[in-house]
Amino acid sequence: MTLAFQYLRSLLYMIQIYVAMLVLGIAFAPYALLSKNGARQACKTYARWAIWSARWMVGIRCEVRGPVPQGEVLVAAKHQSFLDILVIFNALPQAKFIMKQELMWTPIIGIYAKRLGCIPVNRGKRGAAIARMIKDVAREFSEPGQLVIYPQGTRVAPGAQKPYKVGSGVLYEELKQPCVPVATNVGLLWPRTGLLRKPGLGVVEFLDPIAPGQARDSFMAELEQRIEARSDALMAELGFEQDGRDKIH
Repeated sequence: MTLAFQYLRSLLYMIQIYVAMLVLGIAFAPYALLSKNGARQACKTYARWAIWSARWMVGIRCEVRGPVPQGEVLVAAKHQSFLDILVIFNALPQAKFIMKQELMWTPIIGIYAKRLGCIPVNRGKRGAAIARMIKDVAREFSEPGQLVIYPQGTRVAPGAQKPYKVGSGVLYEELKQPCVPVATNVGLLWPRTGLLRKPGLGVVEFLDPIAPGQARDSFMAELEQRIEARSDALMAELGFEQDGRDKIH
């Protein structure tokens, strides 16, 4: 298969998933406005479509490993691309995300994110953002579910280094819930930038939970070590070397 043909497949795939987002967003809108369950079903339908069509259009197969949490937990996930959002949301029964504030004002995504109870964060104002995040989480805490946060705050390319932010530790202390770390390798197949989507097995793996009650610094150190070590191992399965060379073609 030529690289040019894979680029064409990638282009067609990206066009159709955005068309699908628009079509499903409009079709489910009446149900979503009446019921949060309707909004959740709309997003689940979209995630399943995007994951399924990725398999036959660009050759990306997705696999979920580890025990998927069912109760009220904090989920702290490695974030490499849009694909890990789709796989995590599809796997969890009642996921809601900590997400950057700008996304709440985008068409379709913003409307459904609000209906799901996602928590907006202004990343430019750290102290105020954390205080607001805690307040918003407390407001949504009355409804059960899995609160998903990306500890590094943004998508991080495979092999790149970015510090883990304090927000995960603050929520861990405030919620007093187990925290489930999540590792992934999907950024090797669906990069954070660019068009090309590469065939291969993308994995999202739920790791053993970290029990509540640790000191914040201890928790943050364990969280980072476990996510990074397992993500490195998953990326190695796809031939990625930590000096930055990527053998996937």
